[in-house]
Amino acid sequence: MFSQLPMYQQKGKRAFNGKLDKIKKFASHLNHPENKFKSIHVAGTNGKGSSSHMLASILQEAGYKVGLYTSPHLKDYRERIKINGKIIPKKTVVDFIVGNKVFLEKNKLSFFEMSVGLAFDYFANKKVDIAIIEVGLGGRLDSTNIITPEVSLITNIGFDHIDFLGNTLEEIALEKAGIIKENVPVVISETQAELIETFNAVARERSSKIIFAENRVVASYKSSLHGNYQAKNIKGVVVTLSELKGYRIFERHIRDGLLNVTKNTGLLGRWQILQKRPLVICDTAHNTEGLSMVLNQLQQQRFENLHLVLGFVKEKNLEAILPLFPRDAKYYFAKPDIPRGLNAEILCEKAEVLGLNGVAYQSVKGAVKAAINDALPSDLIFIGGSTFTVAEVV
Repeated sequence: MFSQLPMYQQKGKRAFNGKLDKIKKFASHLNHPENKFKSIHVAGTNGKGSSSHMLASILQEAGYKVGLYTSPHLKDYRERIKINGKIIPKKTVVDFIVGNKVFLEKNKLSFFEMSVGLAFDYFANKKVDIAIIEVGLGGRLDSTNIITPEVSLITNIGFDHIDFLGNTLEEIALEKAGIIKENVPVVISETQAELIETFNAVARERSSKIIFAENRVVASYKSSLHGNYQAKNIKGVVVTLSELKGYRIFERHIRDGLLNVTKNTGLLGRWQILQKRPLVICDTAHNTEGLSMVLNQLQQQRFENLHLVLGFVKEKNLEAILPLFPRDAKYYFAKPDIPRGLNAEILCEKAEVLGLNGVAYQSVKGAVKAAINDALPSDLIFIGGSTFTVAEVV
């Protein structure tokens, strides 16, 4: 799957085919597993991964058998496909690829299309009560967009993957709104004034009830997913569940589900504390909006000195992202260990122009080791910039 066929994680834009023809053909070949389980579809720029895991955790606490499909993975490909927090068995993955290899090779399916087919087939065969399906990229033309969910959830909209989603927030929002289905309610977890009419227009066209979560009164909850930015995600999740019909979800399930997201689902890399002295935190935020929220929370922490270990992918818009970072910090630049990883020396040079001074390292682990060696017990070390940077340290 990784080496023979296109994969966005490795190849970026070249792996994106922007059509649903192949996944529909694959679904037909598999006898339409997408029609054999109920689902919640989750799209957005920031927060869709956290929201998907929160939904799964709450439904697990309510006693349901819950499928969870997310991307990308951090350590193990099988993290993408789980039932009640347990990753799909190796044998199931192998048997699926072997059993469908002739079809896969003949039709030249992408890595993501294969993964979606595998997940849907697995959830159907295991007869899950419901599956939480996270969009991989965009929404309208994403391979997951062959399901008809019970509810759709759209989180924050920001500038990411603009090379094929659009150059304006409205264009990007339209792509995300592509998951809105006829007569299926949709929840918008974060109200962005300039996008209200965009979402309303699509909802009207498809006769879909639309709920802006910020307009609903929701109790205050704590979550095992740290970070101030989770507050809007939590509200969106709670409102989404209120629109889910036919499931018995009580207050205690919501409370316990949110407190046990990490335990129930195995989610990693969201404001994750790796050690206490010095305090080491990692977060997978990787675009302007996500990093702004994370950096704002960093500045609220208590520390003597701030150390930042950063690694990005080549296509990242550094001119928009680097100015967000504080100048009064020590930087450790590294290249994530994937083909799309940005050379650390190039990153270092671009950062220095903006007054962000640091050193380039050969690897993420080398950069982290240097930061820990430099740091006082009262210092704070942050590791981020890319999902792939975080993947190397969790």
